[in-house]
Amino acid sequence: MKRFMKLTAVWTLWLSLTLGLLSPVHAAPDTSVSNKQNFSTDVIYQIFTDRFSDGNPANNPTGAAFDGSCTNLCLYCGGDWQGIINKINDGYLTGMGITAIWISQPVENIYSVINYSGVNNTAYHGYWARDFKKTNPAYGTIQDFKNLIDTAHAHNIKVIIDFAPNHTSPASSDDPSFAENGRLYDNGNLLGGYTNDTQNLFHHYGGTDFSTIENGIYKNLYDLADLNHNNSSVDVYLKDAIKMWLDLGVDGIRVDAVKHMPFGWQKSFMSTINNYKPVFTFGEWFLGVNEISPEYHQFANESGMSLLDFRFAQKARQVFRDNTDNMYGLKAMLEGSEVDYAQVNDQVTFIDNHDMERFHTSNGDRRKLEQALAFTLTSRGVPAIYYGSEQYMSGGNDPDNRARIPSFSTTTTAYQVIQKLAPLRKSNPAIAYGSTQERWINNDVIIYERKFGNNVAVVAINRNMNTPASITGLVTSLPQGSYNDVLGGILNGNTLTVGAGGAASNFTLAPGGTAVWQYTTDATAPIIGNVGPMMAKPGVTITIDGRGFGSGKGTVYFGTTAVTGADIVAWEDTQIQVKIPAVPGGIYDIRVANAAGAASNIYDNFEVLTGDQVTVRFVINNATTALGQNVFLTGNVSELGNWDPNNAIGPMYNQVVYQYPTWYYDVSVPAGQTIEFKFLKKQGSTVTWEGGANRTFTTPTSGTATVNVNWQP
Repeated sequence: MKRFMKLTAVWTLWLSLTLGLLSPVHAAPDTSVSNKQNFSTDVIYQIFTDRFSDGNPANNPTGAAFDGSCTNLCLYCGGDWQGIINKINDGYLTGMGITAIWISQPVENIYSVINYSGVNNTAYHGYWARDFKKTNPAYGTIQDFKNLIDTAHAHNIKVIIDFAPNHTSPASSDDPSFAENGRLYDNGNLLGGYTNDTQNLFHHYGGTDFSTIENGIYKNLYDLADLNHNNSSVDVYLKDAIKMWLDLGVDGIRVDAVKHMPFGWQKSFMSTINNYKPVFTFGEWFLGVNEISPEYHQFANESGMSLLDFRFAQKARQVFRDNTDNMYGLKAMLEGSEVDYAQVNDQVTFIDNHDMERFHTSNGDRRKLEQALAFTLTSRGVPAIYYGSEQYMSGGNDPDNRARIPSFSTTTTAYQVIQKLAPLRKSNPAIAYGSTQERWINNDVIIYERKFGNNVAVVAINRNMNTPASITGLVTSLPQGSYNDVLGGILNGNTLTVGAGGAASNFTLAPGGTAVWQYTTDATAPIIGNVGPMMAKPGVTITIDGRGFGSGKGTVYFGTTAVTGADIVAWEDTQIQVKIPAVPGGIYDIRVANAAGAASNIYDNFEVLTGDQVTVRFVINNATTALGQNVFLTGNVSELGNWDPNNAIGPMYNQVVYQYPTWYYDVSVPAGQTIEFKFLKKQGSTVTWEGGANRTFTTPTSGTATVNVNWQP
């Protein structure tokens, strides 16, 4: 079952204490830094490091790579980690209510200046890596990075790093002298380059045309040297590199280009993180306007990482910026995505970022941005704000969407919207964890309610900038009383009066008006809001957040297996830390019973891994198929579907690395274990198994392997 009630739209509320009609708001404890697996209570601020603040001019690149005026947006402009430290210390970020920052990939990038179509380009963005175990000196030293972590944590701010394990840098198979030609280094030691790649560190199948998932995974993304994750050296190197950054204290990871790497390798990569030092991790899989991808949602539900919610972003832009859809479309997105995501509140919501035009346009109505920010901050998911949105930055596609922030004003209305709404994610669990229900709607107006237990938030938005909306017949879950707008009227919101049964008095919502009202109260029974991580092996400690757990230890259930005693590491009213029990690998429901025996809701789709994971490429030759028929893989462990054809791995690929009638797929499987497996063909509900006995293979304890066999008739 889903852990959220039926979702339909979103409102936020603030209690009017001055009228003395309702019980006071009970603020939740601040766990912004202590809990690295749950970001539901956080607001992320995405910083393009080079474009934020130049705190140490001494580390700026020299010569053609640097433009201090930031006129050429393809060159370095000087921003660094010391600049971010300064803006934390001066209160700019904390004053806005930011509790997490997402910074550019911190690793060493190439130093070359590349001329594309007459324009010089550098690796200012951090995505042209050369050494994943060293820092980009233009951002700072290892000590500067440690100082950033320490400063952020001292101010209850988490640090998320961008990480791009898909590729190194631009390369040319014909010209070894092109830039650095994709060369990869291990803490200063050269591993190899794209040309004369005798160690097979990279893929060499040409550039992707984006026609299929397979084409995008195994071919180069543009001219970037595409890493071969089936190579044991590459696999171990990248996993060791991420452990280094985890050891430095990072709190989260944003993984670049997840659509373009083998899904099985990424699951084993996530198992490495979750079994080592689990942190909240989310990937980037671009979706276009009105695009809904089953593979996208499958990845979010099965890979062990969340995703940047492009489906949310594209619809918010259509409704609030472009007027190409209305509030019914917004409602449909919310309802549909709740069904498609197993854990909808773990997806990272946003309205723009460095890969798309900025939301605000140079001649646009600022209220559109302000409403979109209010919607994002009060909706389900983990909200991410792109640097400079609070200063109404505008700009087209890359690189125009990556300009230097023009100001650090704390008086803009957009800054104040974030400032007033961001704290609700910690003080009201309805905003962090709640279900969503539409309460009132027409083409231009939506009123939605977030609810978690008896905690409620109601949000009303009128996107029509010319016509007021007459709101009649609104019914909410708010107790009887009068509620002030959390925004304090800065977006023309007003007080809401609620009578018996949650019926609101009729009111007028101003043109462009937005209001948020809320009510919080203590929980009387346990209710789970978040579990993290959602995938790990037995013995790993996971964190359960919610309300009403009580002060004394109770019981945590993984399916029917009860965990008590010493395996419950910590138990507080709002948080439990528990070790995964020694249960077979598979998907489990989690629930909690407090010391008095009162049971919580069910939190579903938790994956217990059979053990540590490695990636194995399974190849099957001579598997001819009929039109519409595909080849799948299954076996005797949960990672292979436990012999259930409905949970088999696939459909396998047959176009790039190998060609039909040879099929292949990279799969995350238990490390150092003898597994049984077999191939099958599926066409709709018709399943055809290959003949012969079950196959066996002993997986490596680390690195990767390939199994290459013939179809058994």
